[in-house]
Amino acid sequence: MFRGTRRGLVALTALAGTLLAVLVGVGFGVLFWSTSDMRQANLAERHAVAAQDQARLVDLLVIDEETYQRGYVIARQPEFLGPWKIVQGHFSAQAQKLVNISTSPAQRKRAQGIMRAGEAYIRDYSIPVVRLAQRGDPRATSPSVTLDGKHRVDAIRGLFDTYTTTESATVAAREATTDADAQHAAVAGAVGVGASVLLIAAYSGYVTRVIVLPVRRAARLAGRLAEGDLTARMPLTGAREIGQLETSFNSMAGSLQHSIGQAQEAHRRLRLLYDASMAVGTTLDVARTARELVGVAVPRFADFATVDLAVSVLQGGEPASAGATRLRRVARDGVRDDVPLDPVGVVIRPALPVPAGPGTGSGALFVHDLRASTGWQDRSPEEAGRLLDYGMNSLIIAPLVEQGVLMGIVSFWRGHASQPFEKEDVADAEELALKAAVAIDNARRYTRERETALTLQRSLLPQRLPEQPAVEVAYRYLPASTRAGVGGDWLDVIPLSGARVALVVGDVVGHGIHASATMGRLRTAVRTLADVDLPPDELLTQLDDLVMHLPGAGEETEAGVPGGAGAVEPGVSAGQSGAGVGEPGGMAGRLDAAAEELGATCLYAVYDPISRRCTLADAGHPLPFVIAPDGTVTAVTGHTGPPLGVGGLPFETTELELVPGSTLALYSDGLVHSRYLDVDQGQDRLRAALASAAGSADSLDDACGAVVDSLLTGPPADDVALLLARTRAFSTEQVVTWDIPADPEQVARARTLTTRQLEAWQLEEASFVTELVVSELVTNAIRYGTPPIQLRLIRTMSISGSAAGALVCEVSDGSNTAPHMRRARVFDEGGRGLLLVAQLTQRWGTRHGTTGKTIWCEQMLPTPGGLGRWE
Repeated sequence: MFRGTRRGLVALTALAGTLLAVLVGVGFGVLFWSTSDMRQANLAERHAVAAQDQARLVDLLVIDEETYQRGYVIARQPEFLGPWKIVQGHFSAQAQKLVNISTSPAQRKRAQGIMRAGEAYIRDYSIPVVRLAQRGDPRATSPSVTLDGKHRVDAIRGLFDTYTTTESATVAAREATTDADAQHAAVAGAVGVGASVLLIAAYSGYVTRVIVLPVRRAARLAGRLAEGDLTARMPLTGAREIGQLETSFNSMAGSLQHSIGQAQEAHRRLRLLYDASMAVGTTLDVARTARELVGVAVPRFADFATVDLAVSVLQGGEPASAGATRLRRVARDGVRDDVPLDPVGVVIRPALPVPAGPGTGSGALFVHDLRASTGWQDRSPEEAGRLLDYGMNSLIIAPLVEQGVLMGIVSFWRGHASQPFEKEDVADAEELALKAAVAIDNARRYTRERETALTLQRSLLPQRLPEQPAVEVAYRYLPASTRAGVGGDWLDVIPLSGARVALVVGDVVGHGIHASATMGRLRTAVRTLADVDLPPDELLTQLDDLVMHLPGAGEETEAGVPGGAGAVEPGVSAGQSGAGVGEPGGMAGRLDAAAEELGATCLYAVYDPISRRCTLADAGHPLPFVIAPDGTVTAVTGHTGPPLGVGGLPFETTELELVPGSTLALYSDGLVHSRYLDVDQGQDRLRAALASAAGSADSLDDACGAVVDSLLTGPPADDVALLLARTRAFSTEQVVTWDIPADPEQVARARTLTTRQLEAWQLEEASFVTELVVSELVTNAIRYGTPPIQLRLIRTMSISGSAAGALVCEVSDGSNTAPHMRRARVFDEGGRGLLLVAQLTQRWGTRHGTTGKTIWCEQMLPTPGGLGRWE
């Protein structure tokens, strides 16, 4: 068919071209023939004209011969002889030339007759007559001779007339023939040109109708195709090659429409997967990640979607085996709200057996036609009936598996007017489930890590701040709620000797378990250093050295600290992040790197209720605010030292004298600084909040809560710690001091003074123990110390009334040598004094001052009562 159609159009084109060539050839042949004939006619005409001219020339020669001859005969002048002889010399040649150019044999004979007659005239008449005239013969002028010459000339002239008349007739005939040939050529040319034009016009019309118009139509429809109109088709109106072109164009358009449809479908699927990768896993919340998954799938992929997770996964734990896993519905979405699917929150039974996941070779479960699936209907006939009556027609159940752990399933349903799922949709469902599984596993690991960090942090932070006679305290601690995990902020209230109290607020760089563990180390170190009664600046120096020598996080991970396998960032799968969970590039690697860059800040303040002075030192931490009893808020100004871990730089102390009832506000930078809040602006807000709370809150705890609530409008991005400490001052009735001379006899006096003071305080029951302790401490000071020696008794009282308070006994001397408790052997005379003190009292210790040391001990009073008042 293709060969026949091609031969038809090609043959037609060849035939039209051949006819056109023949017509053009015939026209050009006729024109060439006419032109050649005309040329020959013109050439013959020119020859005839030349012959006529030559005949006239020869005729003139005959006339000149006669004229010069007669002139000589009559005038007998020799001047006539010269021209006469010249004419005689030229006549033969010119007559022969006439013979030669004659156009026909007849004319050539006539020319030969003219030449013979002329030569005879010259030879037989002219020359003899001239000779007679030369001799003077009268016969030369006789009538008879003259008449004879006339007859001879007339005869020659007659020949010339015949010759020229014949030539004129020949020229006229040639001209007539030439005109006729020209007319014939013009007619033939016009006919050829007209026929060619008609043939060309006919062929052009045919080509336009059969070829040009369909090609233009094809070009116009191709333009519509290029603009996206996939319905463009050519009508099948042509034949031969044009018909084949129309068929091919329509086939191409249909194929293009099909290809574009496939490309659009592929683009839709890729767009769905891309949107899922961007929308699923934006947070590290398991339930929200599940809701994001169903939000992406409905209605673009399925009419209804549900996510069911193992209960242990919601708590951050590892799920049990697939057969024993209890699934709780955490997300459900659909195009309608009346779908008979279990709501969120209930423990469900899967519509089909839970697939074990790709790791076991099984994958998603696919049911193309639910009505034809007896296995699905037999599993739960009642539920299957409700769903079929509702209009469900197809189902895909994909496992949520990550690193071989089955965490739950996601179910995709189609119903009503939607087309059932096809096999190609299973891959999309598995890809959606895979992306969601990575995000859910990240959230699960983050939940586990966050709970672990919070548990660790809660265990390391004070569960309840002890009641202090020196200050009234209230605090708030809020862990960070961001995906980076809890931070390393901490606060503490540490009782010191001499009824003093230490207030501590610190912040460890970083978040997560490592920050919490480091915070626990530093808090323990601070309490240990505070127990030896180091001044604030020396305590921070020792703490700075400790931070510099803390082991790196890499050692902790190798030792098995939880969190070694962290979660990658939400919304980024292990493949996208370039490192899987637990690999060096994952969160574990980032935690290690963060822990290796260890650093912390700390503010350590010591308040003495007897001197009413507060001494503080700062290591890169914000300085506190002081709230006066009248509500005035003042920022403490002092030297801020370098953060802990820098090393090589000293710390300085700042001393404050506080009015009784003043409140110290210690805080971490999470309260005053964030990515949207500058530190200065945050401190201004804190100052205003403290002033407002001081004037409106009923209690210190209420004020602390009001400050935090006013500054935080949402979950904090960093740990927030706020410690409010309202100072108290001891009255003179609670403290008594005596100077003891360095004489052993003064020990008895010291016991007597102590007994009298206890009687004044109505603490007679504590006299025996107190006298014994005072005796031992004063004896040691006199024997081993240097003057001056002082004895001081401090009576503290419980604020809540649940206990009688405490009695503190302090003995100071000028020596810096600290005593050490040791176990005395049987025959040792000394070494039992400090052991006795340690056994009789609850606490004891040594603190060094700028000059000398103080040995102190503290015993709890047996019953409430006694004098004393608070200022």
